[in-house]
Amino acid sequence: MTPHTHPSAGPLQGYTVVDLTRVLAGPYCTMLLADLGARVIKVEQPGCGDDARQIGPFVDGDSAYFMSVNRNKESIALDLKALEDRAVFEALLETADVLVENFRPGTMEKLGYGWEALQARYPQLVFTSVSGFGQTGPYSRRPAYDMVVQAMGGIMSLTGHPGGDPTRVGVSIGDLGAGLYAAVGTQAALLQRARTGRGDRVDVAMLDCQVALLENAIARMQVDGKAPGPLGSRHPSIAPFDVFRAADGWFVIAAGNDGLFQRLCATLELPAVAVDPRFATNHLRCTHHEALKAALEERLAAAGCDHWQDLLMRNNIPTGAYNNVAEVLQDPQVQARDMLLQVKAQSGRDLTVAGNPIHVGGHRTVLQRQPPRLDQDRERILASLRALQE
Repeated sequence: MTPHTHPSAGPLQGYTVVDLTRVLAGPYCTMLLADLGARVIKVEQPGCGDDARQIGPFVDGDSAYFMSVNRNKESIALDLKALEDRAVFEALLETADVLVENFRPGTMEKLGYGWEALQARYPQLVFTSVSGFGQTGPYSRRPAYDMVVQAMGGIMSLTGHPGGDPTRVGVSIGDLGAGLYAAVGTQAALLQRARTGRGDRVDVAMLDCQVALLENAIARMQVDGKAPGPLGSRHPSIAPFDVFRAADGWFVIAAGNDGLFQRLCATLELPAVAVDPRFATNHLRCTHHEALKAALEERLAAAGCDHWQDLLMRNNIPTGAYNNVAEVLQDPQVQARDMLLQVKAQSGRDLTVAGNPIHVGGHRTVLQRQPPRLDQDRERILASLRALQE
């Protein structure tokens, strides 16, 4: 298929994605593709559908979890072990550009839809697989959830406070990271197809994605020979770069270089801190981070967060509020960037969900379709297939 794009419809308009995914990593990938304009046909198990439909909290009986990652998709229920439904699925693949699945490796082969079989029958198809550990390696067939790969991938060992219990990151970064990488890989494979005329396999492992997100932790370990541990909110290599207590709460300061540090000291009227030899360089400030934080917080205790943030912003020093989720929803910058969307439960009740941060030209996320009921679009999908066959 040759895509036909229009800025208002999204850069992926004209591409069709068949979506076998469930729960979070895969659905997040396909939602991103749908937000960017692709037609996404969600194929679900008859009777129960995506497992996420049974995960709370619930809005008048509908899963808020499911609704948060399944907008802009169509739904059809197909039993891939039943001949009639397999015929429908295969008809969908005939016209599809992409197939995305997140079963455990080996499942698609058992169903007769492994990569070799798909490549032979549907040479145009990009086949994206998201799994815990990938299609190869000693752990390939093991089951995984976000918690498993956060622990195994090292990110939990860096999260929390020194001496505290192991701490999971507060969002499902194991799933979301894999979904993001899968969306990138899928689009890269489509670009490659434009050159070669053939689809390809995209293999994304949740564990791999966690390792990729370790940022400078691996490099730091190679330099000092010690596995890094949790540091609370401070940066391991930059100071001051932390959350600080003021008279009425917390806010953050990120003075990421020597010039910003000197400007911070001048703004806070701390000349002694500015010339203290312990804080003369970034390396020394990191070494003496506890003393530096104590000196800054002694000054910050004199006024509230808003006062200090206003003062720092007037002097172009990076700072920000420490917001809870309710405060994020009220932030005028978040609202101005269209980062909040309203979806509807089947009862008609509104639910606010996070939008898509990717803006391509004039295109921003548009809610074209509400999160679907199970099998909601069966007749329309079947009718479109019949029309193609006539």
